[in-house]
Amino acid sequence: MRFPPRLEQLLQTLRRLPGVGPKTAQRMAFHLLERDREGAGALAAALQGALQYIGRCRSCRMLAEGELCSLCTAAGRDRTTVCVVESPADVGAVEESASYRGLYFVLHGRLSPLDGIGPAELGLDGLAGRLGSGEFREVIIATSATVEGEATAAYVAAVARACGLRATRIAHGVPIGGELEYVDGTTLARAIAGRVAVGDTDPETPR
Repeated sequence: MRFPPRLEQLLQTLRRLPGVGPKTAQRMAFHLLERDREGAGALAAALQGALQYIGRCRSCRMLAEGELCSLCTAAGRDRTTVCVVESPADVGAVEESASYRGLYFVLHGRLSPLDGIGPAELGLDGLAGRLGSGEFREVIIATSATVEGEATAAYVAAVARACGLRATRIAHGVPIGGELEYVDGTTLARAIAGRVAVGDTDPETPR
C-alpha cells in the first residue's frame, strides 16, 4: 500500500533510527498521528532544539550545549585521569556505574580503515594534545571488546605511553564482542575497578 507522500517521508525518516524496521516505523508514526499529535509536536520541537543548540564539548567531545560540557566544568572531578570511550552513550553507562570520577574523551566511533575511519576522524590528534599537556597521570581505555575496539585501544595506549602516561584497559566482566552501553552498572563498576595495564613493552609511537 502506498501512503501519502508526507507519511511515506515520515516512515522513511523513522527507519533511519537504529533498530527501527518498516513495521516499527509504521507503529510509531500511526501512534503519533492518531493518538498523540501533541506529543509529536513536542518531539519535533525537541529535535529541532537539539539540532540547533547541541554540539560537542571542545575539551572532551561529549555532547554539550556550550563550549564545555557539564562534566568538564564540574567541581570535584579527578582531573588527573581521563577515560576514553567510543560514544556519549558509553559516558552515560560509566557514570551510572558510580565507579569513576575522572574526565572523559569521546571518540564518536572506533578505528575502521575499511569504513574510512582513521585517527583523524576520531579526534586522536586532539587527544594526544590533551595528554601531552601534563595534566593527566592515567588514561583508562574503555572501548568495546570488538576487533575494532581492541585496535582502537592499542592505538590510544600507544599515544598515552608516548606522552609518558600510564595506560589501563577496563576488564573483568565486559563480554568479548559486547557493546559498553549495554553492560549493567555492577559489571561495569567491577571492570573499572579491575582495570589492567596495557602492554608490558613500548610499541612504536603511532604515526
